[in-house]
Amino acid sequence: MKQIIKGYLLSALLCLSCISIWACSSDKETPEKGTDPIVKTLTVDVNKVDLDSKANSANVIVTTNTTAWSVSASDATWIKFTPGTGVSGRTTVTISVLENTSSVTRTAAVTISSSDVASVKITVTQTGKASLYPSYNTNPIAADATGMSNTAVQLAAKIKLGWNIGNTLEATGSETAWGNPKVSKALIDAVKANGFNAIRIPCSWNQYLENSATAKIKTDWLNRVKEVVQYCVDNDMYVVVNIHWDGGWLENNITEAKKVENNAKQKAFWEQIATHLRGFDEHLLFAGTNEPAAEDAVQMAVLNSYHQTFIDAVRSTGGKNAYRTLVIQGPVTDIEKTNRLMTTLPTDTATSRMMVEVHYYSPWNFGGLTKDESWGKMFYYWGTGFHSTTDTGRNATYGEEADLEKNFKLMKTQFVDKGIPVLLGEFGAIRRTTLTGDALTLHLNSRAYYLKTVVKQAKANGLLPFYWDEGSLANDGFGIFKRSDNTVFDTQALNALKEGLL
Repeated sequence: MKQIIKGYLLSALLCLSCISIWACSSDKETPEKGTDPIVKTLTVDVNKVDLDSKANSANVIVTTNTTAWSVSASDATWIKFTPGTGVSGRTTVTISVLENTSSVTRTAAVTISSSDVASVKITVTQTGKASLYPSYNTNPIAADATGMSNTAVQLAAKIKLGWNIGNTLEATGSETAWGNPKVSKALIDAVKANGFNAIRIPCSWNQYLENSATAKIKTDWLNRVKEVVQYCVDNDMYVVVNIHWDGGWLENNITEAKKVENNAKQKAFWEQIATHLRGFDEHLLFAGTNEPAAEDAVQMAVLNSYHQTFIDAVRSTGGKNAYRTLVIQGPVTDIEKTNRLMTTLPTDTATSRMMVEVHYYSPWNFGGLTKDESWGKMFYYWGTGFHSTTDTGRNATYGEEADLEKNFKLMKTQFVDKGIPVLLGEFGAIRRTTLTGDALTLHLNSRAYYLKTVVKQAKANGLLPFYWDEGSLANDGFGIFKRSDNTVFDTQALNALKEGLL
């Protein structure tokens, strides 16, 4: 009996073991056979974002069950994202854009990507800024190469010695407001007869607006500038028309804050100037600014935008302007700053029709300083053989022949040797006639030597010298011509300039 019971018990235990083993096996395999794998997803609520030209932003909702994701936009530095990365769940991403200061609409492809799933793209479009002024390129004409055959280098070879009609057409108030008479044909004839074959006309435009809201220049003023240009061209002289200081609206505002506004005015002005003077042949050159106050790389980038606007506006008018030689100015027209900061030039649809402009009154202690300053004293005497032995405190202590030669060679290497002529648009030294006796004689002789040396070194290094004459015949003046009767006032200075050409 005990044996039978033991047998039953053993059989029962074996059956329970089988049931237990089957149950364990069934618990392990059934979920794998009956459950679908999790699908990874990455979605956004919009696929296109449209923004206006202002600094702006828009929100995009990213929904995903991926482990991690990130957002990027290739080659679009004007866009940023907050946040730029995320994890599983629902996240709001803010897409922010900088102000679009150009008139051109820009587009970027924004990509949201993850290693677990295919990426998603969003197109971001930002419109350009509307122009502040109407277009004055109202009648562009086909390019006309008649009378425009010479390149900038070939024209430079024809320009021997230049002269500025200073303090006249750029004078605040009127052409005669700073003491000079209106420019006459007789004056230009006299300048030509005395050895100059090029004229620079500093011009004001902003004060001659018919409507400041539209930047429309008075036709009478455009005609007056055209008349003076004609005096020069009739004498077979080369002539440079610029936008001079003009109240400082451009040259004192080389800043990001003023960039859009000033480019709009630069465009409006040059479309009008270029169209009105379009009929002149290559004897006429345009210069975009005067002495633009750029001091660092950031301001230089803004200045380059002003130069580019100038070039594009002139070229857009067509005719002879499609080939006209254009002059762009270095920062402050200072040689050292130009050498350091003007590392790139604007683009131009015309080939080899560009010049660079710098000015030279160095050392300023000799060239223009009219009272002693904390940083330095006035120099009365300049150059080897022209130092005073009795008034030694007024001898130049720097900026003499070696520095002059070094500075001009910088421009030769940087531009002239690369086929870009350099206009020495202004240079000179004041006449200190309050001196008397031997001091006055030595000063005037040293000044004549300075002028001769500047011209000589300019020509040796491929620079085109334009003497600054503001019409003043008094103490601290630059004037060579007596404009009241169109005669030569300063024969010594005039002869020195011409001797520099020999």
